[in-house]
Amino acid sequence: MPSKSRKVTARPSSQRPSKKSQPKAPTAAKRPPNTSPKPKPASKSKPLPSAKPRRPEAALARAQRVETPSAAPVVASKKFLVRAGVSAGTRYPVLVGSGLLSGRCPELDEALSSRRAVLLVVDAGLSPAMIEPLIKRVEARSLRWGVCVVRASEDDKSIETLQRVLAEAARLRLERRDAVIALGGGITTDLAGFAASIYRRGIDVIQCPTSLLAMVDAAVGGKTAVNITVPGEHGEGGSKARLLKNMVGAFHPPALVICDVATLATLPPRELRAGLAECFKHALIGKALGDANLSDFTRKALPDLLKGNQPALAQLVHRNTACKARIVQLDERETSTKPDGGRMMLNLGHTFAHAIETLPGLSWRTASGQLQIGPLKHGEAVGLGLLCAARTAEALKLLKPTSKTALPVSIELERTLRQADLPTVVAGLPPAETILRRMFDDKKVDAGRLRLILPRTGGLCVVRDDVPAPVILDSIRSIAAPSSN
Repeated sequence: MPSKSRKVTARPSSQRPSKKSQPKAPTAAKRPPNTSPKPKPASKSKPLPSAKPRRPEAALARAQRVETPSAAPVVASKKFLVRAGVSAGTRYPVLVGSGLLSGRCPELDEALSSRRAVLLVVDAGLSPAMIEPLIKRVEARSLRWGVCVVRASEDDKSIETLQRVLAEAARLRLERRDAVIALGGGITTDLAGFAASIYRRGIDVIQCPTSLLAMVDAAVGGKTAVNITVPGEHGEGGSKARLLKNMVGAFHPPALVICDVATLATLPPRELRAGLAECFKHALIGKALGDANLSDFTRKALPDLLKGNQPALAQLVHRNTACKARIVQLDERETSTKPDGGRMMLNLGHTFAHAIETLPGLSWRTASGQLQIGPLKHGEAVGLGLLCAARTAEALKLLKPTSKTALPVSIELERTLRQADLPTVVAGLPPAETILRRMFDDKKVDAGRLRLILPRTGGLCVVRDDVPAPVILDSIRSIAAPSSN
């Protein structure tokens, strides 16, 4: 950060390039965030924005002046490198700590120093106080910048929203050495990463996840995507469109990942709990991921994690991102033919989860009896998918209790999900046969055969494409609750 300190509001100002850097070239003004609920892609090209400052709207217009904390982070940061592209031999750093976005972070400063302009793709649910420190950091380096605000919903994780992000990058005239910065949850990091992967055939993306789920899963590994909709079929509503998760995307490793656990303090409790489901997934196959004690740590730390304890969250995020990094480095593009599936093992529970995640009309009750109505969060669907996968594995004798006195793994998992106030049954599911048909939209389907990632005894896993349909149907029915619930 620069030595002088001055209060900087979120109001964008015009770019004032140094005299040495293209004094006669037209420059785009820093643009306010586009916060309209559902902007439509422009049919005609728009002129470059004027150099005159424009009044900011919505999220950033409400921002108060905030000082960037000069104190050291509450939790000491940890850093490791992830190898991206085995042939290229490139690596990118992943940092985990508290206060990284608002305080001292040399890695982020270095990543910004080589740019002339950046586009911030920001989750619409973030408070202005979370956005302001990053904008101040960008302004302190005299970078041109713009903000594109996106809604964090599966419906808005779309081609239309992608087009809006790309149009914003073009209006800013981002060049190949410039970057997109994602600030938000998994939908935002996926969307921003995909936009970066195809804009000018690829520019850098800096991932700054602000949800637990995005930190331990979406932001690390380079998977980027948007959803698409296709007409319904096979008795799923005739011509009614159905949403296919992450069907269009690319592998595009980030230039840098900043996991600032201080941002988790702003998460609604339901979002934090949903992110824990991805951690339970890793814990279930910890040995295969290179951390055999992850399950014990997660179980013992759960009370502190639910309270938002930052040191516990930092350790959880570090161990989970490190697990994912180990697998990604060995099988970045999911091409392994090993029995455990290589990177595919990270999709444990997801084949079931994606088939139910976007279904309308679902409901379930929390541990306190509160009724939740509406689409499931991704993590909630993953928790249910883990139950289905565990019960399928138990039926096939792949997963056995850890000792003669231990409970079946699926029962222990169910108890853990309940302790985290995640659903173990949901009402309003369609017939199990319908869900099984939806599972064939999964990207892992090969030669028309459904491939399931299943846990094995001892924290391992295996890919199976020969699971009898009745076994799968029984596991799906086990998470269905009567509508009266």
